[in-house]
Amino acid sequence: MKAPVRLIRLSAMCVALGSVTACNAQSSESAAASPAAEARLSEAGLELAPLTITSGDQTHRFTVELAQSPEQQARGMMFRTELAPDKGMLFPFPTEKMASFWMKNTVIPLDIIFIRSDGTIESIAARATPYSLEPVQSGEPVAAVLELAGGRAAELSLQPGDRVDWLK
Repeated sequence: MKAPVRLIRLSAMCVALGSVTACNAQSSESAAASPAAEARLSEAGLELAPLTITSGDQTHRFTVELAQSPEQQARGMMFRTELAPDKGMLFPFPTEKMASFWMKNTVIPLDIIFIRSDGTIESIAARATPYSLEPVQSGEPVAAVLELAGGRAAELSLQPGDRVDWLK
């Protein structure tokens, strides 16, 4: 009876270790075992969170992947070939900073939205060019950056000063 217990423990350890490295893989194989836990992780293994943008009297809802670790932030949206209109990736920073992003190995155009610590949009870099090594920078220190599908900010008439909210 001890051998099956060891096998179960070994399998659980492999699943746990796999979820640590899933951030770099485009796979859901290493997602947590429970369906509820799986629902909170993207296919890339990143935590998912609801996000809203309030623009005038309109509220736009998204589900975003949270790129929280330096490794997750360095990879960002690289190598992805699509991004649904109601999806995105959020890069929250521990403290405000000047943010600079590039599009190295990023296949699709993105709108890069720089967000102040009070939740307002500082600026929007529309339709950043795929594969470009040119830095796309904030105009002042920001607390987070949101990436949406290229052209989405214009479709929704998003503007600097609009409010972005997410679970922190």
